[in-house]
Amino acid sequence: MIKPILYVKTGCPWCDEVLDYLDARRITYEKITVSGNREAMQEMIDLSGQSKAPTMDWDGEVLADFGVDELVPFLRKKGVAV
Repeated sequence: MIKPILYVKTGCPWCDEVLDYLDARRITYEKITVSGNREAMQEMIDLSGQSKAPTMDWDGEVLADFGVDELVPFLRKKGVAV
């Protein structure tokens, strides 16, 4: 299974909510904090065309600027039990 990459910002309530949701369901991911990391921020912008977090890259499919309500259908589409 491919591990999704989750771009987050420090102090972002939507990021914290998504992290809690994924952790509670033991869904693995690679977390990249873009706050104070110019390279990571540019990587997220190049990937999604915007600078808002959270942003998830799952094997080339990108979900940007989302909350749990948008994450659930995205995960289901990826075949993840939520």
